[in-house]
Amino acid sequence: MPTLPILSGKQVVRIFEHLGWELVRHRGSHMILVKEGHLATLSVPDHKEVARGTLRSLIRSAGITTEEFLEGQKDL
Repeated sequence: MPTLPILSGKQVVRIFEHLGWELVRHRGSHMILVKEGHLATLSVPDHKEVARGTLRSLIRSAGITTEEFLEGQKDL
């Protein structure tokens, strides 16, 4: 399993947007993303650094692999 980089909340949102997720609201310290056809919503903390465990949980909730997420990061 590849090591996840340390990313800010805004960087994580940009990667998920590239993968088809849409930012629907930003309230307080969390950004909420949704995707057509998915029941789950992603709540990304708006922090300077998102913890690796939190990021791994978001990736799992999105139904993608770590490799797919990292490929989305490379495309930006």
